[in-house]
Amino acid sequence: MLVFFPCLHFYISTATILHSLPQTLPPPAMADPSLLDNTLNPVSAAQPPPLDEAHPTPDELVAKAIAPVKRHFLRPPPVRTCDGNNSSKADEGAAAQKDDASAPILKEKKSKRQLKRERRQEQKSALHICPEVAKSGKVSSCPYGDRCRFNHDVEAFKAQKPDDLDGMCPFLTTKGPCPYGLACRFAGTHKDDNGEAANETINGDERSSEMNVLKKDVQKLLWKKNRMKFPKADAALELLGLVGQGKKKKMVENENDDKIVSNDSGDVDGNGCCRATGDSSNDLDCAAEVLEEGKPDEADTTDELRPPKKTKSSIDETCSVLVNDEGCKQNEPETCIENIVEDNDKCLKLHPREKKLIDFREKLYLAPLTTVGNLPFRQVCKVLGADVTCGEMAMCTNLLQGQASEWALLRRHSSEDLFGVQICGAYPDTVARTVELIEQNCTVDFIDINMGCPIDIVVNKGAGSALLMKPTRMKSVVEASSRAVDIPVTIKVRTGFYEGKNRIDSLIADIGNWGATAVTIHGRTRQQRYSKLANWEYIYQCARAAPSSLQVLGNGDVFSYLDWNSHKSDCPELSTCMIARGALIKPWIFTEIKEQRHWDISSGQRLDILKDYVRFGLQHWGSDSKGVETTRHFLLEWLSYTCRYIPIGLLDNIPQRINWRPPSYFGRDDLETLMASESAADWIRISEMLLGKVPYGFTFAPKHKSNAYDSAENG
Repeated sequence: MLVFFPCLHFYISTATILHSLPQTLPPPAMADPSLLDNTLNPVSAAQPPPLDEAHPTPDELVAKAIAPVKRHFLRPPPVRTCDGNNSSKADEGAAAQKDDASAPILKEKKSKRQLKRERRQEQKSALHICPEVAKSGKVSSCPYGDRCRFNHDVEAFKAQKPDDLDGMCPFLTTKGPCPYGLACRFAGTHKDDNGEAANETINGDERSSEMNVLKKDVQKLLWKKNRMKFPKADAALELLGLVGQGKKKKMVENENDDKIVSNDSGDVDGNGCCRATGDSSNDLDCAAEVLEEGKPDEADTTDELRPPKKTKSSIDETCSVLVNDEGCKQNEPETCIENIVEDNDKCLKLHPREKKLIDFREKLYLAPLTTVGNLPFRQVCKVLGADVTCGEMAMCTNLLQGQASEWALLRRHSSEDLFGVQICGAYPDTVARTVELIEQNCTVDFIDINMGCPIDIVVNKGAGSALLMKPTRMKSVVEASSRAVDIPVTIKVRTGFYEGKNRIDSLIADIGNWGATAVTIHGRTRQQRYSKLANWEYIYQCARAAPSSLQVLGNGDVFSYLDWNSHKSDCPELSTCMIARGALIKPWIFTEIKEQRHWDISSGQRLDILKDYVRFGLQHWGSDSKGVETTRHFLLEWLSYTCRYIPIGLLDNIPQRINWRPPSYFGRDDLETLMASESAADWIRISEMLLGKVPYGFTFAPKHKSNAYDSAENG
């Protein structure tokens, strides 16, 4: 008989939740026995199992990549209806949250039109109250009135609204009242000094500490074809000889035909040349805004430009472009100048190596992580010691189309003092226009171009790891992007595409000349995905062959401070190590590296980290029902990684290696045992401790299989 969790929330102190367990750890590390299955941990009540003389030694287990858990913590593996099937885990998750009948697991596949119709009907339901009405509690506050697509019946909403969650509203610590008002799942805590509900709204900028929110006017320009201009990117493409054959420039025909306004402070005249401004400091960027008659439409992002087979030589060794009122002219190499041109009629393009550089040396770099590397997770890692953070990978084509969901991946929290974004594109024109767009509308310290993503849908479009097989296009992407912006551009690659055919060593000497500030090398091929250990010897080889102007970062299997120290001592030329899955499994790895110790973290301390994540998640995604369930979804995605952590106190050999397969074991208390479970049903139970009961019919299956290895591609 399963024992189910009641609704608890992260604001309840750990001592209150966990004070009554008869375990050996202090109260903050214990769990309420009423919330946990009493059969999980017989270690405290029973004697250790008898020793088996045939049981392999710890060294033998390590040789087989099996975690050497101490004998008296081992237990028989749980019975599974389907071996490793995600659907069976989803069945368990559904069965774990109700007593009577099983919820439907398989959902009917519906067309997009049907889904859209149901979504509109759902918006009109009583539970989907208008956000403006929810904030103020007054129907008259909605500017759309009867034309609003949401419900305005406050009383009907209150009658059907789910019960409030335990704890305090996450927005009470910010300036002003909760922006979700009546819709907040903690609305009962919205009280002012007089004990009355506080429904006054505030300016979002005063409450929010997030940056890089796409402005509506920019989004509308991206929606409309041929409206957004990319002068720097298009000038860089033309100077590098990457303009497609037969493409002709189309001028926008409107009342401003005689003048094109660029995205920068400088203007562009009717001939497409930079006009002088009164500020000579702006003249440095003017040369990149040159537009000539033979250039394609700047805003045409649907027809991507393909570079010719033989590109023109780079102008790195030549000169800057000087522009005056009569036209544009490229000076001879011997007339190039290095300082700022004092004449306002002339513009100077900065050499890529003269850009502001970022020193990654000795910094703890949290890798860009798809799905799980969201803003709340990065906040948790910043608290635990991360120095550099990077947003999730965003597709260039989606950014250029103004998709709000893709632009949300570029959000930055104020605590991220050294922050970059990662983009992925297949062609130089797409990537160059994207980096210019990001520079103009976001606050970032660097832009990373992904050239190592192994996902099929990305590779099939010519992006990600596919670029490793096309070094000429790879060069064009980096050169055009670095010339289109003044902030540093970095790239992330794998060792090669096919296993046994590494090729970055042959390109490493040239990558710095292309304009990249740093390159991160993931020590696996695309074909390996995440299987097998990373090839750090090859990373060292590339780092030693790289020019001094190019920083080389290593990535792969860093899971303890000993791994970090080993890589840094074995190759001093390596700038730093990027930490990816190690941070997903145990985000306190940053604390371990900085304090140079193995942290035998307790289950209560791990629960506190999850509480912080939930609090950050509610502040980011919202404290209404939708925000709560979004936070739960991403929490469950993260728990699918954290279950792989094995506490230090349970191991015969330390530290844990990232490729070890954990056996079934008991923890030192019931909560630690629950956190080690690989069942989605147990992950759901942990989420219920923090976010209340799941909705009826809720199911979950993890999105990623990080150890995926496509055998068909190996031939």
